[in-house]
Amino acid sequence: MSTQDMGLPEIKIDTASLCREEVYTDRRAGTLRRMVPVLADGSPDASRPVLWLGQTQLMTPGGVLPLGFEIDAKDLAEAVEKFPEAVKQALEDAIAEAQEMRREAASRIVVPDAAGGMGSPGKIKFP
Repeated sequence: MSTQDMGLPEIKIDTASLCREEVYTDRRAGTLRRMVPVLADGSPDASRPVLWLGQTQLMTPGGVLPLGFEIDAKDLAEAVEKFPEAVKQALEDAIAEAQEMRREAASRIVVPDAAGGMGSPGKIKFP
């Protein structure tokens, strides 16, 4: 039985988006990944830019917070130099996203009506 017969999507590698990944780490603060665009035969694809990605983990009162982010850099030295600021920005973005999710969740809370209560049992009123 094929995956199509089971209702699952067909998963294919996008040969137009292939990259070779090089990993650099100090095994303490984080990891830098250099994503080098390549053609389907593995040769470099000079028509696309090299991407630098950073990863780290921060300890929070709620546990470990993994952060992943892009770094605008032309080489390893520049990526290392920009890493701390990129971590700070990724953390600020994560905090803003969490606050937005909290606001959205709070707006979905059912509140009692002004007439005194939630209405008759079994009937939910939404704001």
